[in-house]
Amino acid sequence: MTRPTTQPFELPNFYAPYPARLNPHLEEARRHSTQWARRLEMLEGSGIWDEKDLAAHDYALLCAYTHPDCSAEALSLVTDWYVWVFFFDDHFLEKFKRTLDRAGGKEYLDRLPDFMPMDLETPVPEPTNPVEAGLADLWARTVPAMSKAWRARFRESTEQLLNESLWELSNIHIHRVPNPVEYIEMRRKVGGAPWSAGLVEYAAGAEVPAAVAGTRPLRVLRDTFADAVHLRNDLFSYQRETQDEGELSNGVLVLETFLGCTTQEAADSVNELITSRLQQFENTVFTELPVLFAEQALDPQSCAAVLAYAKGLQDWQSGGHEWHLRSSRYMNGGGAGAPGAASWSPFAVGGIGTSATDVHAALAASEIRRVRRYTHAPFRKVGPSRIPDIFMPFTASVSPHLDRARRNCLAWARRMGLLEPEPGVPHSGIWDEEALAGYDLPLAAAGMDPDATPEELDLNAQWQTWGTYADDYYPAVFGRTRDLAAAKATTARLSALMPVDDATPAPAPVTAMERGLADLWSRTAGPMTPDARRIFRAAVDTMTAAWLWELDNQVQNRIPDPVDYLEMRRATFGSDVTMALGRLGHGRRIPDEIHRTGTLRSLENAAADYAMLVNDVFSYQKEIEYEGEIHNGILVVQNFFDCDYPTALAVINDLMTSRMREFQHIAANELPLVCDDFMLSADGRAALAAHVRELEDWMSGILAWHHRCHRYRESALRHRSGAPARLVAPTGLGTSAARIVRSRAAAVG
Repeated sequence: MTRPTTQPFELPNFYAPYPARLNPHLEEARRHSTQWARRLEMLEGSGIWDEKDLAAHDYALLCAYTHPDCSAEALSLVTDWYVWVFFFDDHFLEKFKRTLDRAGGKEYLDRLPDFMPMDLETPVPEPTNPVEAGLADLWARTVPAMSKAWRARFRESTEQLLNESLWELSNIHIHRVPNPVEYIEMRRKVGGAPWSAGLVEYAAGAEVPAAVAGTRPLRVLRDTFADAVHLRNDLFSYQRETQDEGELSNGVLVLETFLGCTTQEAADSVNELITSRLQQFENTVFTELPVLFAEQALDPQSCAAVLAYAKGLQDWQSGGHEWHLRSSRYMNGGGAGAPGAASWSPFAVGGIGTSATDVHAALAASEIRRVRRYTHAPFRKVGPSRIPDIFMPFTASVSPHLDRARRNCLAWARRMGLLEPEPGVPHSGIWDEEALAGYDLPLAAAGMDPDATPEELDLNAQWQTWGTYADDYYPAVFGRTRDLAAAKATTARLSALMPVDDATPAPAPVTAMERGLADLWSRTAGPMTPDARRIFRAAVDTMTAAWLWELDNQVQNRIPDPVDYLEMRRATFGSDVTMALGRLGHGRRIPDEIHRTGTLRSLENAAADYAMLVNDVFSYQKEIEYEGEIHNGILVVQNFFDCDYPTALAVINDLMTSRMREFQHIAANELPLVCDDFMLSADGRAALAAHVRELEDWMSGILAWHHRCHRYRESALRHRSGAPARLVAPTGLGTSAARIVRSRAAAVG
């Protein structure tokens, strides 16, 4: 097929502060990978590539740039992995995407994990195609050098990379463009950058210690790396994917559709998101890794391994960018292999693509954005909050036991001491009976779980009360004093108050917050199995740890990166906790293999995002004007696009709507496929359908509560807070970013 010659947009100025370096073993890797691909029958006769294709794509150059310091042997092996993964991508495209053969694609993918045994003594099946043969060969050559923990992580990321191709195939089949949050989540799996991060550990000889591999700092390093890599690829591959392959999973197209803007504006916005993710990577390295090393008491060798891994990810970013400028696979003027292309040197200042990488312009723009993120003036006048027409397709209902729950909740809060100051703790008098009555948290519980028994509703309402109290307590007590050490000590004690094993003693609670949690835990965990207790405690721990993340940003006066905010907001909002409370006592069990699917997690994440953004809409004035907060989705959008409140509100409302429609799409179209794929029994299907209905109640109940409670009304805010001293907000910097969404302001007034 003849590829169009007119580019749909000009490549933007990229944030690329670290120069790319070239591995000296490039030519050896080129020779080896060509011989390997021919031996595995990926070239002539495969129907996918010939040698000219492989030479033009130049994956050895990619790997030489992204792994500049590894040995010749390691570079050749890593290059083989990339030849394999790109061949898989093109092979799957030709065999299944173009033909929309989902059933055949699933059968093809289901065989591939058999070629990645954890124990190399386990026999593998006889390969039936070059993808299977290549995977078997690569796995056997790679994993002996790595620990079992790494093998498990790398196998999981490889399976996700392979299996999520079905998600792309399903979206092509129904002609559906995903929304931005859904796209970023799924792109990490199907795009392969987490998989690439695993190979960085191998090539750099810097395996991340298992003790910290699952911590937030390491997760953020991996995810920011992945997002920047994928979004950069989307810019370069937009023309090929949208005009040649019929792809709908491209970040430029996603933002173009979501924002209703031009292709150029969407491309510029994608580039600004890349910059934001790279700066989040840097912030994590310099502010979170040192704390992690101290808290985990890592030995010097382990600390050096983590830092070498971070440097390896940084090298990959720089090298991957340089390769995209040169490979003929992408939109860059033809790449190094284009007819008439000038010869080049990795040490030359000029060359292909330099007009798109004006270092001075890119760095200046990125620093404007960085400064804007740290210069928010708190307590500025913004109210009253504007409540748009929020899309809600489900009808809310309320438990008939609401009045009883209200009475019991108030009595419980009194007994625990939540309605009076803690002796000797400044700023701890955050609630009284009038405030609790106005918040009406039993109403939230009664809407989230309208079918609960009286006892279940009491427990749910009191959990809602405790979580809201603690969420208010952290910024009031620890945020005002910037006492992160006390906040961490408090968080550790809260976790200790939730023993999984009955034989493990819990400390005696000494504060109202501790008494409340200890009481709730004893009543909730009693009927649970140890595994169920462990899962529920992890949900509470995730929520309390996320409050520490908020405090850390508050100390830095740092408005979060948009992606980091959305992902952490699920935790600060307590989504997993409140969802779990709605399921207590219902006796339904969804099979573990269904719980592990990306489809079910996507369904729950869509529901969580809808609910937390509803909260951001209603709480905007409370948080920004009266509390000096920086953790609100509307403020994050204002800061990212440098736009006004009505425009940011419209973007958030659109995002809420798209997440709700995604929830409906998954429930109607993707969950039935999961049921079929796993041959789920009638009971299992009924449990899954009940879970969907519970999530519908959860979302509709949360929205109804926000409309009816007094917690966010300006009259209540004035009564409880008085007139706060407000600072003058600084003028915006970097206003060019606002051009994407300025035109939307008129529509929302």
